[in-house]
Amino acid sequence: MSKQELATVAKAMVAPAKGLLAMDESNRTCNKRFADVGIAPNEENRRAYRELILTTPGLGDSISGAILYDETIRQTRKDGTPFIKVLTKAGIIPGIKVDTGAKDLAGHPGEKITEGLDGCGNGLPSITNWERVLPNGEP
Repeated sequence: MSKQELATVAKAMVAPAKGLLAMDESNRTCNKRFADVGIAPNEENRRAYRELILTTPGLGDSISGAILYDETIRQTRKDGTPFIKVLTKAGIIPGIKVDTGAKDLAGHPGEKITEGLDGCGNGLPSITNWERVLPNGEP
């Protein structure tokens, strides 16, 4: 991606009166939420749930970008339309969650770091939220 393309994407993502949609929960987290309310925790139900969100009328009027989980970027609507196409048609920039969770930071006992950028390269913008993980009791 060129600097100009990156600048264009960045400007579009912070468009006035728009926000980012975080749909990057893992299968494990999504399945737990489903199980808690009596929905069978399976791929088809996760796909249908995500389709419901992505086909909300007027979604692109309020959302500039969507952070997707790895499974989600490969999913389609029931009619076969890829979710990525649904998003881009609505004017929403698709991105993929790249962090693989908190890991111990080498040489710094008790400190954690998130990893994942090294695996990027699928052609989608990476929308990431890098965080410092604080041990319990630390402000």
